[in-house]
Amino acid sequence: FKMAAGDNSGRPPCLNFSCPGPLGNSQPSNTASVLVYREPVYNWQATKSTVKERFAFLFNNEVLSDVHFLVGKGMGVQRIPAHRFVLAVGSAVFDAMFNGGMATTSTEIELPDVEPAAFLALLKFLYSDEVQIGPETVMTTLYTAKKYAVPALEAHCVEFLKKNLRADNAFMLLTQARLFDEPQLASLCLENIDKNTGDALAAEGFTDIDLDTLVAVLERDTLGVREVRLFSAAVRWAEAEAHRQQLQPTPENKRKVLGKALTLIRFPLMTIEEFAAGPAQSNILSDREVVSLFLHFTVNPKPRVDFIDRPRCCLRGKECSITRFGQVESRWGYSGTSDRIRFSVNRRIFVVGFGLYGSIHGPTDYQVNIQIIHTDSNTVLGQNDTGFSCDGSANTFRVMFKEPVEILPNVNYTACATLKGPDSHYGTKGMRKVTHESSSTGTKTCFTFCYAAGNNNGTSVEDGQIPEVIFYT
Repeated sequence: FKMAAGDNSGRPPCLNFSCPGPLGNSQPSNTASVLVYREPVYNWQATKSTVKERFAFLFNNEVLSDVHFLVGKGMGVQRIPAHRFVLAVGSAVFDAMFNGGMATTSTEIELPDVEPAAFLALLKFLYSDEVQIGPETVMTTLYTAKKYAVPALEAHCVEFLKKNLRADNAFMLLTQARLFDEPQLASLCLENIDKNTGDALAAEGFTDIDLDTLVAVLERDTLGVREVRLFSAAVRWAEAEAHRQQLQPTPENKRKVLGKALTLIRFPLMTIEEFAAGPAQSNILSDREVVSLFLHFTVNPKPRVDFIDRPRCCLRGKECSITRFGQVESRWGYSGTSDRIRFSVNRRIFVVGFGLYGSIHGPTDYQVNIQIIHTDSNTVLGQNDTGFSCDGSANTFRVMFKEPVEILPNVNYTACATLKGPDSHYGTKGMRKVTHESSSTGTKTCFTFCYAAGNNNGTSVEDGQIPEVIFYT
C-alpha cells in the first residue's frame, strides 16, 4: 500500500475521534491487547455449552494452539497463539498460507507490518464474531482485515468510520479511503468536504494529505468556499509538503510541490481585490500569469488565461432550466444598452446562469456582462463580466455567474445581459408564466415574467434576449 503523505511508519495512521460512537461490541483498543489466556485445561469443554463459547475460549489461548505469530516490530512485538483450522475457516489468505500449494510448515510466523492490537481484533472476530475496534485502532484493523481478506470485518470498520465522519477528519479519512479502495467511504468524505469546505480546510489533518487527494478535491465543481480560501489552503499544504520533502518553503519550491494542483485553482473566480491582495503577491505565480489574470479582470475582450474559469456550484441535485420563448427569429442588435426582463418565482431557487442567443452571421465571440438585480432596492446580487462563443445556430449559449444567486419566493428581480457583438437571433412568442416540474419529485417551480421599464434594448415578455434561466432548486 502507498501510505499518506504525512505517514512515516509504514502502517495506517491512528485517527483521533473525540467522540467515538459505539458499533456493535466496539471497545477501546486496549481491551484487545489482553494477556494470553491460561487456566486449567482439563475438561474446559464442559463449561462451554455452545460452539461459539468453545471457539471464543480458544481466542489468544495456548490450549490446542498449533501456530504462533510474532506481531509488530522491535520492542513492541507480541507472540500470539492461534489455531490453523479456525484461521483457515475464516480467511482465504490463512487457508492458502496453511493448506495451499506453497503452505508454510513453520510454527512461528513473523508479521512486522501488522499492529498487535489490530491482529488481536482480527482474531477476536474470527473466533467469536465479536467486533473490537476503537478510534485508535480502526485504521490498522481495516488494513489487517483487508490484508487477510475478511470482508465482514472490513465492513464493520468502514461503518465505524462513516459514523464518526466530521469536517475536521474528512480529509484524513478521504486519504485512507482512497488508499484502501473504499469508494463509498471516499464519496461520503467528498460530500462532507463539499458541505463544510471551510471547516475541512482549516482542520489540522488537511496539510497531511497526499498530492493525489489534494488534486481530487480541487477538481471538484461543488466546493462551497471562496476561491481565495482554496488558494490559501493550497499554500499551507505546499509549505507542509516542502518540509516533508526536506525543501526550503520558497515560492519556487511551493510551486514545484503543488504541481498540477496549482492549475486547478480557479483564479478567474476571485475578485480583482482578492487576487491583488493574495495570489498576485505570493510569488508562486509567474509574472506572465499575474499580468494575464489582471488583464482578464480589467479589459475586454478578455485574454485567454491558463486557469479554469468555470464556476464552482456548491448546490446539490440536478441542474434545471426554463425557456420563455416559443420561437426564434433574426435579427437583434446591440448598442451598449442592457437587455432586461423582470421575474419572480414561487419558491426559493439558486440561479447559476442564463442561456443567451448568439450570432446570425456564423461562429462569433461575444463579450457580455450578466447581472441579477433586486428590483425594489436596485441592489446587484450577482454578476459576471465574461464572454461566450457561438456557432451561428439558433441555439442558446450558456453564460454563468461566478457564484449561485439566491432567489427568494414572490420577490421581484431583474435579469440583465449587456452584449457586445454582432446582430443575434432573438426569441418571440414569449410566455408570461413558465413552469418547471421536477421529473424525480414532481415539485413545480413557476416563473412569472414582467416588462422591465426603462432602458431594456427592446427585450420584453413577448420577445427579445435572455431566453433561458439556469437554476437549482
